[in-house]
Amino acid sequence: MKFKLTAFLLFVSLFAKANFILIPMDYESQSNHLKAYGITYWLLEQQQKVQWLLNHRGGSFLTSYTDDLKRECIIRNVDFEVISNTEAKNLLKSIDSPSENKSAVILEKAPKIAVYTPTDKAPWDDAVTMVLTYAEIPYETIYDKNVLENELLLYDWLHLHHEDFTGQYGKFYRAYRAQSWYIEAKQEAEALAKSLGYNKVSKEKLAVAKKIKDYVIGGGFMFAMCSATDSFDIALSAEGVDICEPMFDGDPSDPGYQSKIDYSKTFAFTDFILEKSPMVYEYSSIDMTSRRKVPMQKDYFTLNEYSAKWDPIPTMLNQNHTALVKGFMGQTTAFNPNQIKSNVLVLGKNRVNGEARYIHGIKGKGFFTFYGGHDPEDYRHMVGDPKTELKLHPNSPGYRLILNNILFPAAKKQKKKT
Repeated sequence: MKFKLTAFLLFVSLFAKANFILIPMDYESQSNHLKAYGITYWLLEQQQKVQWLLNHRGGSFLTSYTDDLKRECIIRNVDFEVISNTEAKNLLKSIDSPSENKSAVILEKAPKIAVYTPTDKAPWDDAVTMVLTYAEIPYETIYDKNVLENELLLYDWLHLHHEDFTGQYGKFYRAYRAQSWYIEAKQEAEALAKSLGYNKVSKEKLAVAKKIKDYVIGGGFMFAMCSATDSFDIALSAEGVDICEPMFDGDPSDPGYQSKIDYSKTFAFTDFILEKSPMVYEYSSIDMTSRRKVPMQKDYFTLNEYSAKWDPIPTMLNQNHTALVKGFMGQTTAFNPNQIKSNVLVLGKNRVNGEARYIHGIKGKGFFTFYGGHDPEDYRHMVGDPKTELKLHPNSPGYRLILNNILFPAAKKQKKKT
């Protein structure tokens, strides 16, 4: 009995001095990386600051100890370590050393998240809504009417659903034009455009794209995946030009429209050639899907390493427990590196095929990230396929990249060192 009492008192004594919680994000120590982001977001909602330890054990998180936090980690099955004031101080000192490619970034505010998606879409139609739900990170959905009424100003972070901003209905015409879902989606899009005062879906989608562009320029953060990446830029570049064939908008496209494309209006891409045929499931030469010569077993892309102290933004966006991420397909799978603007950063690249998978840039006061592919844990997702169960992939490196982007707007703004 005396031994038990002594051990208990020793435990209480040690615990009282343990004033920090470290949430490790390396491969060996964390059993649920995705839920760990949800814990971090939850802390920010509680007005509790978190330090993101860039390049330390996979991008770990450090924050003050509370009983509530410990309990929440246990409930959500997130691994954590209780460390003392002294241990935390020594850890931060070592991270700050010039000899270490590490940095501690303060996260101080939970970003308000908007997902651009039509109301009839199921959550599993989009990887971002799936991972936000799994990680227990709250978000709101918006669509065209909300965007055109300037509701984007209410949000810090915007995700674009796998949308077609060109008005060509995803270029699904050849394979699905007789399917009831395609016919209904086209009718609904036309009715929505008309209700908003536009005689064509392409014109209404362009207006939405321009509002999103203004949102980013004004300081917002935009994240897009799959076809929302290239179709967004194509729509902006084709302002005032009809690139839609009759089966999409009821009248012919403009003669010689390729020569009228204005690349200066885009975010990320330049010098691309549009795909005119409605029978080809592709928008332009930006996407590398049809030109891929990568077997599934070798389909991985590599995350670039950056200086955590001098380049904290790309370092944040690339935090992971591995530098090698499993590839996955989509309508827009990867980007032609020869058609990416010189001021856009390629964060991840498939070196076998030389394609860019993950890119980031600055527009005005804001930022954007484009991520190729549909679902990081579903190699070739087809229409009607079952949803991915993220409880089977709690350590997904591909999904971690999405959540890195979620936390990026929470970072305390630092003065540039250059």
